[in-house]
Amino acid sequence: MRDRGLPARGGERILRRGLFGLSPIAESLVAAVLGLGLGAVIMALSGFNPILAYAALLKGGFASTYALATTAACAAPLLLTGLTFAICARAGMFNIGAEGQVYMGALAAVTLSYFVLPPGLGQIVGILFAMTAGALWSLVPALLRVFRGVNEVISTIMFNWISHFLALYLVARILVDPARSSQTVRVPVSARFPILIRGTDLSYAVFAALAFAVVIYILLWHTASGYEIRAAGFNPRAAKYGGIKSTRTMIMSFVLGGMSAGLAGGAMSMGTPPSYAVFAGLSQIANLGFNGMAVAMVGRNHPLGMIASALFFGGLTAGAREMQMTAGVPTEMVSVVQGVIVVALAVPELVHIFRIFRGRWPRLLGRRGEA
Repeated sequence: MRDRGLPARGGERILRRGLFGLSPIAESLVAAVLGLGLGAVIMALSGFNPILAYAALLKGGFASTYALATTAACAAPLLLTGLTFAICARAGMFNIGAEGQVYMGALAAVTLSYFVLPPGLGQIVGILFAMTAGALWSLVPALLRVFRGVNEVISTIMFNWISHFLALYLVARILVDPARSSQTVRVPVSARFPILIRGTDLSYAVFAALAFAVVIYILLWHTASGYEIRAAGFNPRAAKYGGIKSTRTMIMSFVLGGMSAGLAGGAMSMGTPPSYAVFAGLSQIANLGFNGMAVAMVGRNHPLGMIASALFFGGLTAGAREMQMTAGVPTEMVSVVQGVIVVALAVPELVHIFRIFRGRWPRLLGRRGEA
């Protein structure tokens, strides 16, 4: 569907124009080189060999079947949480609530252990439980934004903390495994995602993540509802006068984002061996929502671009251990280098977002006049 309703001299052209007139791909490549270079300088000044460190990073993330499997396993949930932010960003909102929605999705999948399901339905029901839990958790901030004008950044951050402590309580008191107090009950065998490559953490959950990303791409770029979401994000006033209901687009984007984050949590519970559970402290699902925001920025808030972005982040995670073991780079320095690279890659998309939303800060701050 051609976007004839979008202003050709406005938001659409802004998305195509780089900081220095470069294409988005060239812009990302330049940012990557700058980030890697700055990371190398930091390591060199700290007494580490940047060439050896980056070689170890590539080896740990991409140089073998095991490395690639680990990278893909790390990338799958990040792709889904990145979609949570990207969908709302396309609609002109900042949804910071993926973290809490991941918790709810992960715990919803765990509750399958209390049900007796017919053979072959466990995985389907688990996915539905997880996505429904994420969608319901995102619905309240959406309604607060639509009907009370509450800023979505504030409400989603608050809901992250509510879900955090609620999840800790559920793990410790309600869903706790009687035989292992450090984790919840395990997802039943019939509901677990099969392992794709033996000896690795890569499960069929990666296909669920890819499928959802493709569905979101088709929805946003090839349906009327997706066009309305993107049009509302480009120019809410023009969208309003064009007959697009901002209430519907806001709620739709939040619900879709919640479904994506909930699926990420469910994938972690149903597809991460050997536990297939949620640990006390939420260690294996913590920060997936916040890291997904960086994945969305690097992937330019585009579902297909975020597939490559998620794989890049997965490679950084998988290669971090090899950097420590082979190059002798401590954990703290690895985190610093990763942060520098991520920030450099995310800056171009941040500039694009600021350009698009410039002049509309009152709406972003929660005023209802243009909502």
